[in-house]
Amino acid sequence: MSQLLDMLGSKYPIIQGPIGSINSPELVAAISEADGYGMLALGFMNDIEEVKRLLAEVKKKTDKPFGANIMIINPLNEKIIPLLADAGIKTVTTSVGFPGKIYPLLHEFGIKGLHVLLSVKHAISAEQAGADGIVAAGAEAGGLRSTGPESSTMVLVPLIADHVNIPVVAAGGIADSRGYKAAFALGAQGVQIGTRFMATTESPIHTRWKEQIVNCTDGGTELLPVDNMMMRAIITPELRTKIQSPGFDMKKEFKLANASKAWNSAEFDLVPAGAGEVSALIRDVKTVKEIIDEMVK
Repeated sequence: MSQLLDMLGSKYPIIQGPIGSINSPELVAAISEADGYGMLALGFMNDIEEVKRLLAEVKKKTDKPFGANIMIINPLNEKIIPLLADAGIKTVTTSVGFPGKIYPLLHEFGIKGLHVLLSVKHAISAEQAGADGIVAAGAEAGGLRSTGPESSTMVLVPLIADHVNIPVVAAGGIADSRGYKAAFALGAQGVQIGTRFMATTESPIHTRWKEQIVNCTDGGTELLPVDNMMMRAIITPELRTKIQSPGFDMKKEFKLANASKAWNSAEFDLVPAGAGEVSALIRDVKTVKEIIDEMVK
């Protein structure tokens, strides 16, 4: 058994990429039931009672291992982490912040963490700070990104694997068995999947969001400024017209504070539909089990 599988406790080293404010116990449980590692997205969570509810709902639907993502900058982490331990969670992913601030607390509660990052420099510092593993998110991955230059998954994963002695998980550009197998060849012990799990029957995202993923073509995503970060999103003809309009200021128009409303109501004028470049490979909506079974065949 690999170090990563030992940490996860799942049959397959396939981790769900948590998606901002989109939290679904049904999707998390479906991924774990299909022998992957489902993940609650608790990074933006500011309601402890909601954390308790989400954990309880997942445990009602599966007795298999699952985890959660926590953002290091979240001031409620000192209250969230004990709840994760009480729920039996053994491994989480961490993001947005210096890992040295949170890993002593995670380890105090017997929890291991995989730190999500975008560069070799940060991978080395994360290992030194106590991270138990790395999620290397290549430039083609969806969701929030940095404003600086980034490497693709094909380059970033082997580069990080060459510089750290802890397990590496590949993220970005993986949607089927080809990408899954390639990740191991690059030196990863597992994969993190976001966009492909969004386009599933169990996914709670709006139907129009799923349609945009399925209809996305080669080169159909771009990095757009959102607050002080960048976000990879699908560029529809309507969005293209809007952002090319004279005087349109993306930094003023697209605010993360509007993400929950935009994504739940498909008001993508507020915040575009986030997705990775791998959308171009996704041609249909399938069940989670169908995706994982094909991936590991």
